[in-house]
Amino acid sequence: MKGVMVQGTASNVGKSWIVTGLCRLLANRGVRVAPFKSQNMSNNSYVTIDGKEIGRAQGVQAEAARVEATVDMNPILLKPTSDQRAEVIIHGASKEAWTGSAYRTQWYEYGRQAIQQSIQCLEAEYDTLVVEGAGSPVEVNLNDRELVNMSIADLIDIPVILVADIDRGGVFASIVGTLELLPESHLKRVKGLIINKFRGQRSLFENGVTWLENYTGLPVLGVIPHLDDHRIEGEDSLTVQASHSTLEQSLDIAVVHWPYLSNDTDISPLSLEVDVSIRYVRSADELGTPDALILPGTRSTIEDYLACAEIGLAAAIKEYARQGVAVGICGGYQILSEVMYHDESDREGTKGIGVFPLSTTFVKNKKTIRAQGHVHEASGYFPVAMSGYEIHLGRTSGSITNPFLQLDDGPEGISLDQGRLVGTYLHDCFHNDEWRTEWLNRLRMRSGLSEKPTLHTVNRANRYDNLANHLETHLDIDKILAMIEVSGT
Repeated sequence: MKGVMVQGTASNVGKSWIVTGLCRLLANRGVRVAPFKSQNMSNNSYVTIDGKEIGRAQGVQAEAARVEATVDMNPILLKPTSDQRAEVIIHGASKEAWTGSAYRTQWYEYGRQAIQQSIQCLEAEYDTLVVEGAGSPVEVNLNDRELVNMSIADLIDIPVILVADIDRGGVFASIVGTLELLPESHLKRVKGLIINKFRGQRSLFENGVTWLENYTGLPVLGVIPHLDDHRIEGEDSLTVQASHSTLEQSLDIAVVHWPYLSNDTDISPLSLEVDVSIRYVRSADELGTPDALILPGTRSTIEDYLACAEIGLAAAIKEYARQGVAVGICGGYQILSEVMYHDESDREGTKGIGVFPLSTTFVKNKKTIRAQGHVHEASGYFPVAMSGYEIHLGRTSGSITNPFLQLDDGPEGISLDQGRLVGTYLHDCFHNDEWRTEWLNRLRMRSGLSEKPTLHTVNRANRYDNLANHLETHLDIDKILAMIEVSGT
């Protein structure tokens, strides 16, 4: 099959971002293209149209390619639940949590078969794959059973482009070191280099490009300038960043940074508002008195609650919620309940923060669904349309007289004190422009700031086109297209 694989010298060098841009660029040229990442480790999820779970990045890349995301684009998703264990999701279905060693010994062959099956399905439907690697291809202690880098390039028989992040420093050593550690058979697959996140004057790096090409014998396919405000969602928590408004008066929104934070993309639309500053808090001392507090999702709800309770953050959140504005999403919603039960046989439970008069029971079967409806008339907000998705194992119940939402399958969430305190399982709720604007304007009025009109943030098409244009400007696209044409033959 035709295609190209984007690998990196390390995590967070920009592989996902470049794959997204290449998918859009090829789609704009009329190519039937699909993204592919054989195995993804991330707590940022995406729900496919048939209610299956894949990595968020592959969902975004599919959107960029103008195709519907499927489980074949990310056949294996690993969601860390602790430092030692991760939930294994294969073809969108959870296979429970396993340690790294158990996964490598018991799931390797099964995982490889799942990957091969997905490649065959994609090959039948698309002309070209843009494939993303993970981390570094030279993790020598793991390469005997790896399922995501050079073994996949071999399996599909496609060339590899190596990406390095110059912004973090050490770009020459990272490139040369990676190439030196590759065995000869894999080294032959690397057909070019990309320098990403460049800042400053491009002409000052010309001698660097010359040195790299002379030393490695590989062409530098481009030096991509750092692109601020590209608005392309990150793959995982490595991309989580605070944002600071440049206005003298702005809203201060605090976000709890759980140890196993998940789906932090729920927060991203707020960072686009000019008068909003976002900061992540990990301790009671950092909380302070923000204009609003958001408790986002977590992959390990009880463990993360116990961690924040131990350092006094849970108590600080409860005290803040007496008068402050707070929104709990998914795991954050569960933590704000009075008690959390590990399973249906748990009689004692774990005491939660207790802001909502509810209990949460964790069940075996995960709910993964796209959802739509409207804001409930009893919530204290205008009943505007809402859409998003749910991914959770918990079932929250109790006396709810003021639901937050009315979804197609019934009332959902809770809204107290005319919407001052909100809990919901709906991810992407802040991506709904009308409700987000109402919520923010209430904060602005509480803080003596002027209300603002709705900022429309959902036009993803323009973001993908801007990214594709950026790559077109700074990459040798003709060489990349030539690589793709000769692949798989």
